[in-house]
Amino acid sequence: MKLKDDRKVELIFEAALKLVAQKGLSGITMGDISREAGIATGTLYVYFTGKDELINALFAASRANSVQVAFRGYELTTPFKLGFRTVWMNILRYKLQHFEEVVFLEQCYHSPYITEETRERARELAVPFYDLIERGQQEMLIKTADTGLLLTFMMGAINELVKQTHYSNETLSKKKIDLTFDLCWDALKA
Repeated sequence: MKLKDDRKVELIFEAALKLVAQKGLSGITMGDISREAGIATGTLYVYFTGKDELINALFAASRANSVQVAFRGYELTTPFKLGFRTVWMNILRYKLQHFEEVVFLEQCYHSPYITEETRERARELAVPFYDLIERGQQEMLIKTADTGLLLTFMMGAINELVKQTHYSNETLSKKKIDLTFDLCWDALKA
């Protein structure tokens, strides 16, 4: 039995992300992905039994990676607003640098390709975000509204800023970043 090569998986994932950004989830085939990755279609099927499995694996890997990056440098001992800003900035930077992944994840959230098992794993990965907001609520710094709604607002603001920046081909200034964070903070704070 041939061992799977991690670099090939990376190539497959990169190809899928690029193609989804160009054509959408439903517009890509395994053949498209194998051509873009520079591997034989038969080799692609050694790694993934089909498009559904590949999309679910990429979704799970993307979510796990984005959560890990989001909490880089975050410490529970840091005052809440400073820690919240650290996570917020990490998310913003990650999304700006990985725009194809942003497009992919956004399409996956509303896609029939994602299995209930993968969605459950995504919910588990979201726990640190819920914990962050709930910490702010316990410290009476964040509104006592539904945590999921507050996270939707926070992520929505970041996502729209990233899309606006990407599609306008403008460089995001520190002033605009600071203003967007302040607007987000003001909307969430108690």
